[in-house]
Amino acid sequence: MRKKERAAIVIERLKEAYPDVECTLEYDDAWKLLVSVRLAAQCTDERVNVVVQGLYEKYPGIRELAAAEPEDIEAIVKPCGLGHSKARDISKAMRMLRDEYDCKVPDDFDELMKLPGIGRKSANLVMGDVFGKPAIVTDTHCIRLCNRIGLVDDEKDPKKVEMALWKIIPPEEGNDFCHRLVYHGREVCTARTTPYCDKCVLRDVCKEYPKLEKLKTQKAKRAQAAKTTAANKGKSAKQKKEKK
Repeated sequence: MRKKERAAIVIERLKEAYPDVECTLEYDDAWKLLVSVRLAAQCTDERVNVVVQGLYEKYPGIRELAAAEPEDIEAIVKPCGLGHSKARDISKAMRMLRDEYDCKVPDDFDELMKLPGIGRKSANLVMGDVFGKPAIVTDTHCIRLCNRIGLVDDEKDPKKVEMALWKIIPPEEGNDFCHRLVYHGREVCTARTTPYCDKCVLRDVCKEYPKLEKLKTQKAKRAQAAKTTAANKGKSAKQKKEKK
């Protein structure tokens, strides 16, 4: 099966499984999404959603946050980890929005990339979620699932994965497709546990599924063999005790 054909099937199956999707970072303004996506690096979206409440209560707008000292921002966002670098980037980005963009978030990918702390993934997220433009957000879920499913071949570099997906994912589908990969990656095609392939709507088109099932079978056989060995040892020990 060609990648484009597989991609079309995956898109439709995920639409059926997750009809209503949205960004798991909570925001009601473009600049807040910029802040949240920076804080989300190596931190859960759930924690970010809690931490930013205190940040926005103290600094309710771009001008207020731009005027804040990085140290004061750091004191609030520290629970998200990497507080010093994140606070520095947020401060610089807000000051740049204030001084160069009249406190407006630009709706241009290249302009977004100029903001401190904003890379391709973040810029794509803003372009797709805020401005409704074609976007492909290659976060860890996207990269992991696309490799497993077979939409990319053993590629971990975010930009290379993004470029490969642009070739097979219709532009109008990209943003929601990536959100659905997040949902599917958290609920079914997990990273830290064995994927729940029995619940997966993609297993018949997933390139990795046969390998995962083989590993699962081998693991079950090893567990059964260990259980049998332990039972035999116990039986042997009991027999020796009875002879005595």
